[in-house]
Amino acid sequence: MNGEPVLKILRKDASIPLPQYESEGAAGFDLRAFVDVPFDIPPLGRAKIPTGLRIEIPAGYEAQVRPRSGLALRHGVTVLNSPGTIDSDYRGDLEIILINLGAETFTVCNGDRIAQLVVAPVCRANSVNAASLTETKRGEGGFGSTGI
Repeated sequence: MNGEPVLKILRKDASIPLPQYESEGAAGFDLRAFVDVPFDIPPLGRAKIPTGLRIEIPAGYEAQVRPRSGLALRHGVTVLNSPGTIDSDYRGDLEIILINLGAETFTVCNGDRIAQLVVAPVCRANSVNAASLTETKRGEGGFGSTGI
């Protein structure tokens, strides 16, 4: 296993394929829909789509649910809370919140690849009460303050 983290996966049904990387350089596993019947998402509609999976992420890691670029480009369908974070202590069903920003109804069928799952290390910080913050050139400049 070359020192890589191990992602334990519990499938609701043996027919569900284990998530896999679709290319040698892929950063994310593809996640598939696990639905009994095709499910329509109307334009501007959103839906929680089951994957039929539960996962165990090793301590010190998280999993990020990200959109698939082809769905976004071709259909305007994306992951609503992207990236969605799955903490290492979560053991519930893995469900994907999709939103259809396209002009036509989008149908999700069983087995469709609907999102990606990227496993990443977590760096936790300590928060402390401060009387002031270090001055910077940017200061309080927010959205758009550094240009286009």
